[in-house]
Amino acid sequence: MASAMVACQRWGLRTRYIGKVGDDRAGELQAAAFKKEEVEAHLTIAPGGTSQTSFILVDQTTGERTVLWNRDERVALQPDDLDREMIVAARALLVDGHDTAAAACAARWGREAGIPVTGDFDNLYSGVEVLLENTDYVISSREFPTRVTGEPDLLKSLPLIQRRFNNRIVGATLGTDGALVWDGAEFHYWSAFRVAAIDTTGAGDVFHAAFVYGLLAGWPIEEQLKFSCAAAGLNCKAVGAREGIAPLEEIRALMRDGATYRDAYPARRFKA
Repeated sequence: MASAMVACQRWGLRTRYIGKVGDDRAGELQAAAFKKEEVEAHLTIAPGGTSQTSFILVDQTTGERTVLWNRDERVALQPDDLDREMIVAARALLVDGHDTAAAACAARWGREAGIPVTGDFDNLYSGVEVLLENTDYVISSREFPTRVTGEPDLLKSLPLIQRRFNNRIVGATLGTDGALVWDGAEFHYWSAFRVAAIDTTGAGDVFHAAFVYGLLAGWPIEEQLKFSCAAAGLNCKAVGAREGIAPLEEIRALMRDGATYRDAYPARRFKA
């Protein structure tokens, strides 16, 4: 999520990050990183808490990564840590499936204020259903729809989620297979761009940042998906979650001239 804010900030949007850290060196480093990127960060400090840390293992042959992480429950964001005015003053809200009570609270405030709420979902955390009910644009990992519905076929599970939770759009990122979304009437698909990937860390965050960027720009869904796939792909060309965040000109060049993988869903737009 932090990488998504950094990407949007670098692309010219004003960003605000709300989170929680421990009163340790890692928390200080996180605050300093936000300050350097000019992201407006509101970090609640948990006394005696340890900031979340991760160890990332990257396969040098494919760029695929495995994340090993440890999290102190004291740094879990709570609804009482939120300031409603910071939420409703935004043009768009991006939440993830962690700290679901706080995220659902923020999403509900956003919905009530008419702010588009986008969500990045991966695992089936407790209370995620309430969050899904208050999210307009659900873009998840490939596995998440099956975890919610029990249906392994995305062409069935995405519409099931959309009908159950009344979202505007429900979709999934598919790695080298691109991205697929359902808008309640038809599917929209874009294939992934071919890049020399060395580290996929942060690709999902950058995809969501690009989706929000396109949403605020008023682009049609196909343009949003194309832009998001290009931005996510370019991020994989450097080590780390943020080193590969590309400038807008480079993303547009890839969109214009870049080669893509073979379509996983040959028709760009199609009915269920």
